[in-house]
Amino acid sequence: MSLLLKFLAMASSIAPKKIRVEATNKILDRTIKKYGNIEILNKDIVEARRGIPTVYIGNHLSNIDGVLLNNLLKDNDIAFMAGVKLSKNPLTKLVMDTVNTIPIEPNSPDKKALKKAVEHLSKGGSLFIFPEGTRSRTGAMIESRKGFLLIAKMANVDIVPIGLEGTEKLLPIKGDMGRESFQYADVKIIVGKPFSILEKTEANKDDWTNIANRNAMGKIAELIDNKYRGVYK
Repeated sequence: MSLLLKFLAMASSIAPKKIRVEATNKILDRTIKKYGNIEILNKDIVEARRGIPTVYIGNHLSNIDGVLLNNLLKDNDIAFMAGVKLSKNPLTKLVMDTVNTIPIEPNSPDKKALKKAVEHLSKGGSLFIFPEGTRSRTGAMIESRKGFLLIAKMANVDIVPIGLEGTEKLLPIKGDMGRESFQYADVKIIVGKPFSILEKTEANKDDWTNIANRNAMGKIAELIDNKYRGVYK
């Protein structure tokens, strides 16, 4: 990560949050502009959904994904579902403070987080969820968790898929986030068309969750190059 961000993380205990957030945003914006050639496709879909509660889902390649997606979705009252462990690392917490998050306990039925997510949607906001739950270490999509289906179903909202390419090169995974560094890279963010969760019928009711999940994740896979599709080819 940027040396300036590391220094800011060390000073986070004494710097007021507002100053921290402003400084972090400036550093991130400058760094992304320097290293990333960012291309966004179908941005008009996002713009058309301002004020419309939506669950956005996407593949997960890098720690910079959330920052780029927040820049894209910030006018859509977006909140990110994020694992609580991210707030325990000073550097990741510094970045997480720049976005609106709903903390969630991974690998458990976190009813409190689920309630907050549905409430945010009911008030006109939108959510972004990485269904895979973690960054792919190979760049290809891995098996997803299915909680996003329950949230979208309970809130009765559409889902918009977003495909990411190249962020694994912009900020490659190197174990601890403090060891990661930006690299020059071409990045593509592709927004897909809104869709509704697959309807449960008599024919699919016994395996509806798996079928609906694969259908939704397939919408992301359709947007990205074959090499990124992994288990959803």
